[in-house]
Amino acid sequence: MNISAPFIARPVATILLAIGILLSGLTAVRFLPVAPLPSVDIPTIVVFAGRPGADPETMAASIAAPLERRLGEIPGVSEITSTSSTGSTSIVIQFELEREIEGAAHDVQAAINAAYSDLPADLPTRPYYRKFNPAEAPILTLALTSDTLGTAQVYDAADTILGQRLSQVEGVAQVQVNGAEKPAVRVRLNPAALRAAGLSSQDVYTAIRNANVNGPIGGFQGPERAETLEMNGQITQAADYAGLVLKASNGATVRLGDVAEVLDGVANTKLAAWKGTQPAILLTLTKTAGANVIDTVDRVRAALPQLLSWIPPDIQVSTISDRTATIRASVEDVEITLFISIALVLMVVALFMRRLVPTLAAAATVPLSLAGTMGAMYLLGYSLNNFSLMALTISVGFVVDDAIVMIENVFRHQERGLSPLQAALLGSRQIGFTVVSISISLVAVFIPILFMGGLMGRVFHEFAMVLTVAIAISAVVSLTLTPMMCGRFMVPHTPPRGFWGRIDRGVDRAFQATQRGYGRSLAVALRWRRLMLLLALTVVAATIGLYWYVPKGLFPIQDTGLVMGSTQASPDISFDAMAERQRRVVDVLLADPAVASVGSTIGITSGWSSINRGQLTISLKPLAERKLGSEEVITRLRPKLVQMAGIQTFLFSAGDLRMGGRSGGTQFQFVLLDQDLAELREWTLKLQESLKGVPG
Repeated sequence: MNISAPFIARPVATILLAIGILLSGLTAVRFLPVAPLPSVDIPTIVVFAGRPGADPETMAASIAAPLERRLGEIPGVSEITSTSSTGSTSIVIQFELEREIEGAAHDVQAAINAAYSDLPADLPTRPYYRKFNPAEAPILTLALTSDTLGTAQVYDAADTILGQRLSQVEGVAQVQVNGAEKPAVRVRLNPAALRAAGLSSQDVYTAIRNANVNGPIGGFQGPERAETLEMNGQITQAADYAGLVLKASNGATVRLGDVAEVLDGVANTKLAAWKGTQPAILLTLTKTAGANVIDTVDRVRAALPQLLSWIPPDIQVSTISDRTATIRASVEDVEITLFISIALVLMVVALFMRRLVPTLAAAATVPLSLAGTMGAMYLLGYSLNNFSLMALTISVGFVVDDAIVMIENVFRHQERGLSPLQAALLGSRQIGFTVVSISISLVAVFIPILFMGGLMGRVFHEFAMVLTVAIAISAVVSLTLTPMMCGRFMVPHTPPRGFWGRIDRGVDRAFQATQRGYGRSLAVALRWRRLMLLLALTVVAATIGLYWYVPKGLFPIQDTGLVMGSTQASPDISFDAMAERQRRVVDVLLADPAVASVGSTIGITSGWSSINRGQLTISLKPLAERKLGSEEVITRLRPKLVQMAGIQTFLFSAGDLRMGGRSGGTQFQFVLLDQDLAELREWTLKLQESLKGVPG
């Protein structure tokens, strides 16, 4: 049986097949998303619960514990982590990789319903959950600052204009606005003034609610038209609220401003963000699944100039972090490596064959195999990342093997006197099964990786699959296009003359000398068989010994120029104290000559964080300027932070994979001690004593 015979007999159809493979790759590469690493979705769900005013211990005992008991009964749960702070609790449930997120979400909702009867009856809202993928890192972080406007006004522009418009950009999944909340009027009651006026906090609440009326008050009904009368009784300014009448008797009027301090503020005062030391609003953008991260960021930057014309000119927008900078560099480096590999392989093939048609037949295998592989990557939902590009680079050395074996056998028969067509038919029939067996043996090497389970199996599955597809497509090309080109275009070899003839003879002499040298070395090895066996065993033993001394890790530490950090204080710290500590940490970071900019946030947002936790995004200067790697910068920063008053521990870990909380670059964490607890307890007792007898 000759697999290649139909393709040799039909050269036009074979060429069209090759063109189809090439076009599939050229088309697919335009739509393949670009990412630093393969997409690995970790099924994770976060449960939120709130009870305003409750201390962290109460939240953990009365809310987190009942929920954890029910959530722990769900099958497929691999890890549960809960965080309780003043008034809020968040529980992160991570499932096994094989678990479907939709089914897990239904089980989480059922567990919340089952635990609801064990929760306190005064919860303002039921606990709720949100799906979360820890593998999705923010792709872009922007900072909005102003020298003249307050954070409330900056937030309003960021939330109503930039946030909404940027979320509509193709590829953007979510835009988070951190650092403040919507503008609001805040009323700070004076308990002593309320008591003197004979009022309670409920009276104030009722007066404020009744003062904000927005609804129909009546209408007109005519023979032809009907009109509805509406009154907008809402007030939005603090000065208007201060004039609300709470009580009037005997000619005396008590207004809201008499018993409270009324201020224009924001809805949530437990939020803050800074760009360096300047208050700022941070916009954090994440991409949709499968989106090209580079194209997405380019589209965002293209849309920004028009959007900036819609916000007040006093607001400045700057970039805190851009993940595409390192992604562009790493992907570009791998692409250059891929092109160099292709050039070296083709150069070696041309050097050894020194025949035009055989060289072209072998050279055609490389672009066709890579193009077909990219088409298959698109169908499989893969991306152009460091793993897939590395697999393509390695496959360059594999894809020409089958073609060279086929060409050598056809050329051998032609040298024996057969015509090119006869040599192609006979040679392909003899070598066809060998080509198939070589490809299968190569694919068999990657079968264990293809069926590897767990997180590592997910990460390396794309790498092994890309190599497998490349080898399979190269076998198809070697059994179709390669013998057809040899049979239809190969001509009897005529030794070159002149300059090229001298080069050809020189290369032959070099190969013959190499062959003679190899023969002599092989004779020596066969004469000293015991010594060669001892040498081989020594190399094996040394390899095993060196294995224990070689540094080990998931991935090599990559200096991305971005450091993600977090601060944590004791759960009962106040917001002002946490903000002061966060600013001290930022001052230390900005004083380091390797740090370019720092963005930081603290506070509670949608129950996700807490007052005692802060986040830091640290952008380092280019490596040529700082002369130190990110790990060395962290090592230099550690003693400076430890010497700060209130620092208890300083931990850091490095990674290049966004999984389970890891993100590209280096991460570190340090814990801040709270103020003296005795002082806090004394202040609490004084407050309780002053509130005794206050109505409501």
